[in-house]
Amino acid sequence: MVLVSLLLIPASILILAPVSLPAGIATGIVLYLGVQAAFLVASPLIEVTETELHAGKASIPLALTGEATAHEGADATAERGVRLDARAWLLIRGWVPHVVKVPIVDDADPTPYWIVSTRRPTEMAAAINGSRRPSETA
Repeated sequence: MVLVSLLLIPASILILAPVSLPAGIATGIVLYLGVQAAFLVASPLIEVTETELHAGKASIPLALTGEATAHEGADATAERGVRLDARAWLLIRGWVPHVVKVPIVDDADPTPYWIVSTRRPTEMAAAINGSRRPSETA
């Protein structure tokens, strides 16, 4: 999307060149930077705390999740495609190829698992699984 939005610059130049070439260049750069800022603000945040998993606007206590697994390459494609359960909760971005699958162990929840896109699936799965360690008591 970053590369595709670069086309705003020559498009602005083509449209405004008959009026003013510097205005076309300046408008193209401003539009490009504005689109990049919108992409940054609109991108979902994924956070793993000691007790919860936050993915976009959703959150779930880690006590209600099973063992998270990282999926890359063809395996990730299968998780998003042929192996996908229609009841699963998804936070997928098309330009991020890897996913983490987080099973839901709450019997009252009809969602069998979450699928979350991430550029670092191994680290995310380790963070989820590591955050659920039993606390040590004295």
